[in-house]
Amino acid sequence: MTDYINLAFRCVVDLTKKYNIDESHSLKHSMEVKQFANDIYESELASKPHLADQKMIIILSAILHDMCDKKYVDEVEGLAEIERYMHNFPDFPVISKIITTMSYSKVKKNGYPDLGIYQLAYHIVREADLLAAYDIDRCIIFAMAVHKMNYTDAVDHAYELFKGRVMKYIDDGLFVTEYSKRKAGKLHKEAGLI
Repeated sequence: MTDYINLAFRCVVDLTKKYNIDESHSLKHSMEVKQFANDIYESELASKPHLADQKMIIILSAILHDMCDKKYVDEVEGLAEIERYMHNFPDFPVISKIITTMSYSKVKKNGYPDLGIYQLAYHIVREADLLAAYDIDRCIIFAMAVHKMNYTDAVDHAYELFKGRVMKYIDDGLFVTEYSKRKAGKLHKEAGLI
């Protein structure tokens, strides 16, 4: 288990450098999403013990989810890179399906995919990423790094993104687990700057 986690984080470090992925979607973000995913997983485990068999899929998906993000790299190329690191992980196809269908834009456009027995694992990883989005500094960093905005324009852009997207996550019904609903409510109140 530890070996796969180490490989996944090594993949993040290496691909972040290779594809010039800014800090809003790199190592610290992977760690935050992993922690949120673990917290959601732990909250669901007692009532859904089948998740124990999927823990590694959840954790690895949370770590790797942005390494094939189309904002930085062609999705197919990114997946191939990830697979080079994770080629011995037997459930890599499940990870691939989770990380290529969980983005906010894909969910808004296509809805949720049917992942059968892995549906809750999918939601755990997807919700962990949404919870990490409540960090407005990530929005500012992204605007400055990717859109080359100056700081004040990036702040304005980030506030608009928060109002138009992040602050609508709850009303849009994007959280299905009770943990995420509670945590999002708390983060929503803390972000009361809008």
